[in-house]
Amino acid sequence: MAILDGKVPPGPVAEKWTNHKFNMKLVNPANKRKFTLIVVGTGLAGASASATLAELGYNVKTFCIHESPRRAHSIAAQGGINAAKNYQNDGDSVHRLFYDTVKGGDFRARESNVHRLAEISPNIIDQCVAQGVPFAREYGGTLTNRSFGGAQVSRTFYARGQTGQQLLIGAYQAMMRQVHAGAVQLYTRREMLELVVVDGAARGIVVRNLSTGEVESHAADAVILATGGYGNVFYLSTNAKQSNATAVWRAHKKGAYFGNPCFTQIHPTCIPVSGDYQSKLTLMSESLRNDGRVWVPKNKDDKRSPEQIPDAERDYYLERVYPSFGNLAPRDVSSRQAKFRVDEGRGVGPSGQAVYLDFRDAIKRLGESVVSERYGNLFEMYEKITGENPYQLPMRIYPAVHYTMGGLWVDYNLMSNLPGLHVLGEANFSDHGANRLGASALMQGLADGYFVIPYTIGHYLASTALPKVTTDHDAFKAARADVDARTQRFMAIKGSRTVDDIHRELGQIMWEYVGMSRQETGLKTALEKIPKLREEFWQNIRVSGDATGTINEELEKAGRVADFLDLGELMARDALHRNESCGGHFREEYQTPDNEAQRDDEKFCYVAGWEWKGEGKPQELHKEPLTFENVKLATRSYK
Repeated sequence: MAILDGKVPPGPVAEKWTNHKFNMKLVNPANKRKFTLIVVGTGLAGASASATLAELGYNVKTFCIHESPRRAHSIAAQGGINAAKNYQNDGDSVHRLFYDTVKGGDFRARESNVHRLAEISPNIIDQCVAQGVPFAREYGGTLTNRSFGGAQVSRTFYARGQTGQQLLIGAYQAMMRQVHAGAVQLYTRREMLELVVVDGAARGIVVRNLSTGEVESHAADAVILATGGYGNVFYLSTNAKQSNATAVWRAHKKGAYFGNPCFTQIHPTCIPVSGDYQSKLTLMSESLRNDGRVWVPKNKDDKRSPEQIPDAERDYYLERVYPSFGNLAPRDVSSRQAKFRVDEGRGVGPSGQAVYLDFRDAIKRLGESVVSERYGNLFEMYEKITGENPYQLPMRIYPAVHYTMGGLWVDYNLMSNLPGLHVLGEANFSDHGANRLGASALMQGLADGYFVIPYTIGHYLASTALPKVTTDHDAFKAARADVDARTQRFMAIKGSRTVDDIHRELGQIMWEYVGMSRQETGLKTALEKIPKLREEFWQNIRVSGDATGTINEELEKAGRVADFLDLGELMARDALHRNESCGGHFREEYQTPDNEAQRDDEKFCYVAGWEWKGEGKPQELHKEPLTFENVKLATRSYK
């Protein structure tokens, strides 16, 4: 086992980033045009990185899985983006944002990265306002804020319930400016299938053109992955169906360590599952918990409609259990409390697998017009999906898989252990530890793309000898051969089960045994079931259509599900080895008498980095010790 070096610069945490920027090597402006960079992904992290790096003078090749970067899943982030501006004059500061994020992640994040994120956060708002992002404003014209889970100050900037979409439009237009200037070559409808490593460094990728079926190779001096998270390993999640783990998983199989794969966030505010053949779940923004009150009936199996249940017979359980934070308790805590209520037999709705999110009191206090101004588009979306009017009846919500805090391991410079491979946003193991606080994903994606990677990748390029490499290199030929062999293997199986059928069964295993709560026997069961399901996949799936030269969605899905099967096994293995509860990783054996997460800082205060050792072999665990010099290790409490 190796000890991973996060390459954290020395000095006080508040000075690390400033000093590091000065000490890093720079690329002469005239030399930037000599370098080519590949960016995979066009969400907030990928689009902002592409725009900024091209603006600096680099040649950028950007790859998008959709027909337009504006369809990146970042648009689904509804509630807002955090920044330590303290416009409300309510006690916020860079240090408080830093503290809240470290605490919210249950002390499983690297302090230096989190502080840098907090430092950069005010600059993100200035950047986005300059781009024309229509943040909500006070009557006098100043930007307004709202509160979010895990914080007692209002630091979340928002554009109604469309914040992710508006921020993405800002990054998109900045990137498209560079596309039209010729500095960015944009490749749409491309899916990365392989990372190319030359002499130990990432030097290119192999992709499939999803419109034609053709396979292409692209070379560069460095590769940046910004491909989002892997929540769709659970089949049902809040992620778009195109969201997948193939890019990071293929990089993992080429040597990049996978960090904390078991750290999965369950979002407490989603529309409940409605049927066995549902393909995805819909998120209702956490911002709704500003004015909505969460409750269940006090009595088990109370089947009355909500308006018939008087206040005396309602259990506003988040307000009862967490009087200090109430309905704004963090996501992992709120999700578990919802599960506890359902397990007690007090769930609501036809399935009993839901709790209420009620706006009755907010409408009485503020008026329907004010509530509509704040959340109108979210209410409309809920009514379209459920057929119920949330102005008249409480929303029914239940936790669902949302964000993944795990991802490829990166150092302080956002570079993986594989030289030249940089990973941004949700695709890396992130700044969030074991739990992401609301409104911090957008913050991290834009911080990484606009303000971190332009410095750190320059340092890599200026300090590394990079011989010229083209797609004629043997490493590209070998990668292409691997892609072709995998494709032929899929096409040759000729079994009887669809890829979706296997994926759905994997999702059921993951949710049952590696989901909202875990325990040793269940994780061991998952580690028995997943290899058997993988064997079934490779023996009995059927991929129709042709292998090349045409669109073939079944072939695309087969590649993704093959990777999900391997990743799901690693997630279960990581959850089994971590004998503690922290944030979104809740082991039932390790909880306090009042059902809160019980960490073991003596044994597990580290980032787990898993190394691929070959097909059929378990990954090897490496550790990056975490030290907390500025935020004292303490039991996380929101009471």
